[in-house]
Amino acid sequence: MPSFAFAAHRDPLDAQTVTAVACGISTRKYARSLDSLPDEVSERSTSKSAVSRRYVALTTTQLTAWLTTPLGDRHFPIVLIDGIILGDHTVLIALGIESEGRKQILGLREGHTEHRRVVKALLRDLVDRGLDPDRARLFVIDGAKALSSAIRAVFGSLGAIQRCQLHKQRNILGHLPERLHANVTSRLRDAWNAGDVALAHRQLKRLATSLETDHPGAAASVREGLDETLTLQRLGLQGVLYKKLRTTNASEHCNSSIATYSRNVKRWRSGTMVVRWVSAAIVEAEKTFRRVHGWRDITTLVSALAVLEATEEASPKRVA
Repeated sequence: MPSFAFAAHRDPLDAQTVTAVACGISTRKYARSLDSLPDEVSERSTSKSAVSRRYVALTTTQLTAWLTTPLGDRHFPIVLIDGIILGDHTVLIALGIESEGRKQILGLREGHTEHRRVVKALLRDLVDRGLDPDRARLFVIDGAKALSSAIRAVFGSLGAIQRCQLHKQRNILGHLPERLHANVTSRLRDAWNAGDVALAHRQLKRLATSLETDHPGAAASVREGLDETLTLQRLGLQGVLYKKLRTTNASEHCNSSIATYSRNVKRWRSGTMVVRWVSAAIVEAEKTFRRVHGWRDITTLVSALAVLEATEEASPKRVA
């Protein structure tokens, strides 16, 4: 980002501050991380407060540039949306995957929960910055109803939703005694590994029926959002890419990087502070991003989404 590069290179201390924080050095220990100066030269701007002020100024500049950069005409047929909790704040993060498998964080939105209005605000911001609402795309989410509802409101039938199978499995097992976990997990995996979506649907329906009498909560959990756990199969995706997109693990890896980056923060004073730290952590995390495994099969997904665009009746204008 040109504006951040300008700020970072204006003073060597600026670049040093950002690098030190990225390496896990706290503001209290910052001075100790620097090389010793000659006796005739005195230190300055290395106190905890000075470093903190400098870091706030730099990350504010970085955040402003990052959150206002247009996405251009790049197409992201896959978008993963997940949240990370920091203190009393929840930050929703949208991770896009291009047709060539390259990953990029598209945007974020802070709130106190994964509320529908927070999700819609994030999606509207992405649309305003260039994410075309008239192109079909796959959304991979953890299963929160607010996420599904907001995606449908903004993208309508062009938003194909894949529920994270791992989250769904955990939800189902949470209604069951431990003695049934292995058997139910095996039956879920058999269904989700089936190449035939109709067969998978029947297997999950049978599982729900078998649990109905003794464990109605688990049966209801199997049925809830059942079709959305089979979206990838319905789109004809298989192999390595299917395994990578059946869960939100790709975005959770980013969340782990954020948690590591901000581990020295003892108290989150405000939502603004949270967003600044998350955006700075994301810039660092993106340096380690690699193409998603199985990316060559994205062409299969893009073809299936093109059919969806041609056959599904899209709403005139879904973004309000």
